[in-house]
Amino acid sequence: MIEPADLREWRDHDVVDEESHKIGGLEAVYVDTATDQPSVVTVRIGLPTRHRLVFVPVLHAVVGPGYVRVPYARTLVKSAPSIGTDDVLPAEDEEAIFQHYGLPYEPVAKGTRLLARR
Repeated sequence: MIEPADLREWRDHDVVDEESHKIGGLEAVYVDTATDQPSVVTVRIGLPTRHRLVFVPVLHAVVGPGYVRVPYARTLVKSAPSIGTDDVLPAEDEEAIFQHYGLPYEPVAKGTRLLARR
């Protein structure tokens, strides 16, 4: 299991897909508010003047020398829900991230956030 503090140390390192193709740079870690374990990360993609942050789950991610490998294809990650580099993830948009990857979305209680940025 990847600990939140360990994953935060990988900020700006490459995030690669299941075939080791570079997706972008790791920007931030979002933890599950119930367990405080890493749930998703944001990955900085796009042109230098038009970056955006896409969300990708880190369940089954593998940390290697200088990279974090996620078990998803680059095309799937690049089409994931995104925010601007200075934006905040609205609570009502959390479920769309999980739906995009075919994962269950189960907040602790109705109306509460599942994800918190660390």
